[in-house]
Amino acid sequence: MDYVIIYAHPGPKSFNRAILERVESILRKVKKTFEVRDLYASKFNPSLAASEIYPAGHGKTPQDVEREQRLVREAGGIVFIYPIWWFGMPAILKGYIDRVFSEGFAYSIDGEKLTGLLTGKKAVIINTTGAPRELFARTGYEEAMRKATDSGIIEFCGMEIVEHRYLWAVQSIDDAARKRMLDDLENIDF
Repeated sequence: MDYVIIYAHPGPKSFNRAILERVESILRKVKKTFEVRDLYASKFNPSLAASEIYPAGHGKTPQDVEREQRLVREAGGIVFIYPIWWFGMPAILKGYIDRVFSEGFAYSIDGEKLTGLLTGKKAVIINTTGAPRELFARTGYEEAMRKATDSGIIEFCGMEIVEHRYLWAVQSIDDAARKRMLDDLENIDF
């Protein structure tokens, strides 16, 4: 499988859903295989249990996490599609990362040496925001969000970021501007 798409938005008629549908169309057009993991539709449990981490790396991996890890392991890349809420990802996606991108699967720690274990995988991140880019840039939040996600998760786990695309102020722009945003997704090098 070429890609696993991790999708995190609860609205079936949201702009994020339109992004997902466009990405699926693009991947089909370029003859890439993929599987969509719709975290809300599947009712993914984002709560990390103590038994999954204590003692670190030696807990029993739950079946739902094993299934997700298998998909991530088999995929050549991961596409993340989600909105920015409170300057971060939705809680369900944070819980997915906490549970699925676990020590021993996505990274290892040997003393003070950290090693990303998902090397060779590409990552594409597509985010929507409610506010314009100027606000995020002026306040430093754009840089902080990129650092937290790109460095703190994706690169930490050894993946290569192909693209991290923000679609700014989607609630306050018109349909023509949103259509241009969707059309511009065609330029991502999947």
